[in-house]
Amino acid sequence: MTARFKSDDRDGAPVKLSQDPHRIRDEREKVLEVAIGRQVRAFRRQKGATVADLASMTGLSIGMLSKIENGNTSPSLTTLQSLAHALSVPLTSFFRRFEEHREAVHTRAGEGVEIERAGTRAGQQYNLLGHIGANASGVMVEPYLITLNTESDIFPTFQHGGIETIYMLDGELQYRHSEALYHLRPGDTLFFDADAPHGPEELVKLPARYLSIIAYPQNG
Repeated sequence: MTARFKSDDRDGAPVKLSQDPHRIRDEREKVLEVAIGRQVRAFRRQKGATVADLASMTGLSIGMLSKIENGNTSPSLTTLQSLAHALSVPLTSFFRRFEEHREAVHTRAGEGVEIERAGTRAGQQYNLLGHIGANASGVMVEPYLITLNTESDIFPTFQHGGIETIYMLDGELQYRHSEALYHLRPGDTLFFDADAPHGPEELVKLPARYLSIIAYPQNG
């Protein structure tokens, strides 16, 4: 049986996602004190320490640490050095969120870089639509526009780490994921664990074009 995505979960309750895609960052979050505070809190939690633990390690009061983590005060260089020593991080790491550059890639129609992926055959065209290397999110994303032209081409199954999303633009395919086959038509989406064998198994209507977006951890 083919699983279908619905807006409700199995109990009939609406699916709730934790991230708000329409959230607008407060201007206050851009200031240095808030950036430092967020980094201090993140490093403390990574270390598995409470505010009281950090207060004991640094000699700072719990109240002062709370003000620092909430961006309500500007810590001195001496205080930052004490925090860096206690958390075993470089002093400069507290400024990372304030200084880091956020990238965007704009690829115009027809300008995607044509590449050969492992397993690519004749009649398959892969255009990489953009690439951002190491970044603050910890996630690598590879967006491709894939065009299939040749009916006689035999498709191997692919298998790699990460999560993949396919969005069908033109044509029709029978697409395999593990033991299941999905008939994809324009407008259809297939979202799956890419560690299972997958790939186009039957070219129903050509030419076929679809977006393939693969996401995986940077250290994967």
